[in-house]
Amino acid sequence: MFDQSQIQEFKEAFTIMDQNRDGFIDKEDLRDTFAALGRINVKNEELEAMVKEAPGPINFTVFLTMFGEKLKGTDPEETILHAFKVFDTEGKGFVKADLIKEKLMTQADRFSEEEVKQMFAAFPPDVCGNLDYRNLCYVITHGEEKDR
Repeated sequence: MFDQSQIQEFKEAFTIMDQNRDGFIDKEDLRDTFAALGRINVKNEELEAMVKEAPGPINFTVFLTMFGEKLKGTDPEETILHAFKVFDTEGKGFVKADLIKEKLMTQADRFSEEEVKQMFAAFPPDVCGNLDYRNLCYVITHGEEKDR
């Protein structure tokens, strides 16, 4: 399902999230992880919902399996690129961030303002307000930035 370097990256992520180092990720580990990322008011229900996604206690094997299941549903890179190309009428490889924000918040599975902010925090537009959608698509489907 994953190559060795990906498994190593998942192991590092698991270790960071397993705040109390007991070999399992639980609600308190998630709360501490969110706090470390600057989000301190996470609702208990939200944490419980996350933990309930697992079939049992979340050890590394369960963690890896869950990520595999989540990523299996990701559209192929070409499909995602094609969706962005609809808005890139000049074929330059970028689209205006404001246009993407509007579409994400008004079409299909609508994003909230917070979800759009999170996306732009992870993939900030350039100084002209352009979003490099090719790199974004690569990261969505491969999990890491392409060397430029």
